Amino acid sequence: MKRKLFSRNFTLLVLGQISSLFGNYILRLALSMYVLEVTGSAAVFAGILSAATIPTILLSPLGGILADRADKRKVMVALDALTGTVVLCVAALLSGGNAIAVISLLLVALSVLGAFETPTVQACIPQMLSGDDIVRGNAVVNQVASVSYLTAPMLGGVLYVAFGLKPVMDISVVCFFITASFECFIRLRRQPMGHGGNVLRVIRHDFIISIKFMAQERTDILKLLLLAALSRFFVMGVTLVGLPFLVRMVLGLDAKYYGGAESALAVATILGSAAAGLLTGKLKTGGLSWLLAAMGLCMIPAGAVFLLPIGVFGRYMVNVAAFCGMQIAVSIFSVFAVSLIQQNTPGDLIGKVMAYTSAVTLCAQPAGQTVYGFLFDGFREAVFLVLVPTGAAVCLIGLLSCGFFRKMESACQACGNQTEKVSSDSGKE
Repeated sequence: MKRKLFSRNFTLLVLGQISSLFGNYILRLALSMYVLEVTGSAAVFAGILSAATIPTILLSPLGGILADRADKRKVMVALDALTGTVVLCVAALLSGGNAIAVISLLLVALSVLGAFETPTVQACIPQMLSGDDIVRGNAVVNQVASVSYLTAPMLGGVLYVAFGLKPVMDISVVCFFITASFECFIRLRRQPMGHGGNVLRVIRHDFIISIKFMAQERTDILKLLLLAALSRFFVMGVTLVGLPFLVRMVLGLDAKYYGGAESALAVATILGSAAAGLLTGKLKTGGLSWLLAAMGLCMIPAGAVFLLPIGVFGRYMVNVAAFCGMQIAVSIFSVFAVSLIQQNTPGDLIGKVMAYTSAVTLCAQPAGQTVYGFLFDGFREAVFLVLVPTGAAVCLIGLLSCGFFRKMESACQACGNQTEKVSSDSGKE
């Protein structure tokens, strides 16, 4: 029987994500503004954020193991309740003399907790939904994240200016506890797994079987993961470093224009997630290569416009439109790629595989930001030499991946047919 998308479990998960993401975004915005006011240096906060991602990268595999072996509902409830408690304690301990050290520790703690929560949430979706609803479910979660990213910073900025840091931290604490309360009512079937001895032996066993699954049994999933990381290296490097650099340094426009560009990107992400939901069942796996190519094609006019005799505002509008087009393609590709991995991974491995997905993409993003930081600095007078070749490279990656996606589509269809045959045979028995 076909189940509706917004089942009780999925609705509770989405409501929890709305509250959790809102709390996260207003908290991080308030912390960044506070650090900037205290130190006067954006580099200090950027360094703190970069260091805080290291625990997520290193601990994500452990988070995946926990997601597969433990009760996912209890894990999510415990992590969100613990997050709220940690923020509450930090708000109580925060003072002018120890502010930077305490905020650094808070960001590291949030990174550690995120390493366990992200794979757990991602592993829940295939257990709540099935078939094409997994794609629609991921699209909804992406839309929730995008809307939160669009609205929370504005509200967080207003609250910070009006009340200061600690009241904003208190509001985020309430958000985390609300999330935990929603998650208390989620009901998931737990898949029993053998304990396999002591903790170190369990970790070693689970790590080996998950790596063997991707390296030997389903190499297409590993290749898809690496392909997504490679595209993220180029796209996020250009977007996160290039867009603010182009608007502020190359075009010489003020912060309100950059804020407008960021808002347009957030709207583009929402539209991309909505488009992914509408394309469910219509866009086949083989079509993902064209989405990669579209990302590259959007970068080319963003660079080429600097060769044309167009004014500053015209170049700004072309770049915003190009980056928005790229963001739409990125959102659709991400939803389908994550759903594809979830649909083709066994239930007892999905937490671990999704953890590797998070860790690899997290590694790719700062690497891309670093490389493109140097490139844009070196070619600030000729930024088209960065954007046009990058667009051509991403486009070429997309075209070269056509054969891979067609093979993966055939493999998924064969796997689906086999599953249907087994289900039919079981029904006859």
